[in-house]
This record gives sequence, C-alpha cells and structure tokens, in this order.
Amino acid sequence: MARNKRGRYGGSVPTKRFKITDRIQSFRFAFQGLGLLIRTQHNSWIHLISTVLVLALGFHFEVTRGEWCLLILAIGQVWIAEALNTAIEFLGDAVTLERNPLIGKAKDVAAGAVLLSALGALAIGLFVFLPYF
Repeated sequence: MARNKRGRYGGSVPTKRFKITDRIQSFRFAFQGLGLLIRTQHNSWIHLISTVLVLALGFHFEVTRGEWCLLILAIGQVWIAEALNTAIEFLGDAVTLERNPLIGKAKDVAAGAVLLSALGALAIGLFVFLPYF
C-alpha cells in the first residue's frame, strides 16, 4: 500500500514499501540501458574497444594496484559521460526532432563532456603505461 509524504518542493509524493523484486527489476532496467547504449551509439563501440585494450595492457604489464585504480576510474568516467550524453540526446529527440538551438547546445555540451572525459582518460593511460614501454 502506497503512503504519501511531503515532497521536496511541497505537495504530496507517493512512496512505496521496499520490495526486493522492485530492486531486481531496477537492475534489469539498468542493464537494458547499458545494452541500448552499446547497440545504438557508435562511439560506445570505440569506448568498448578502448576498455578491452586498457584491461589487456593492464594485465600484460601487471600494473600496480594504484595504477589499476586510476585506470578503472578513467574507464568509468568515460562510460558515465557517454551514457549521460546519450540520455541527453534521447531526451532532446523526445522533445522535438526539429532543430532547436537550445537542445543543440545541450547536446554539444554533453558531447564536449565526453571528449573531456576521454582526454582525461588518455592522459591517465599515458601516465600509467608509458613507463612500461
């Protein structure tokens, strides 16, 4: 049975009791989202290949625990940026398929965030792997 509580901005917000089946379903939705990201976004294929390459190099060179932490954080930040960029693109397209300057700016900024993230990850990768070469 749903209960109501006061929302952050006033008004009544329905709340639900905790159910393990709902939590499991939320993981299913999350994995579906990741699958959609990989199936529909060509840049995610580049990220996937880069991820596999970095992991292979890490195992090959037997990088230190600290270096693994840096590499995992770099990989994670790129994937998070790509996922958020994709979500912004989907939302913008849901609003309108016509050219809208503000939606275009939002998409450009989100794409820029992915670029910054990838450049940061590249810097970390160079910092970690160059000494091994």
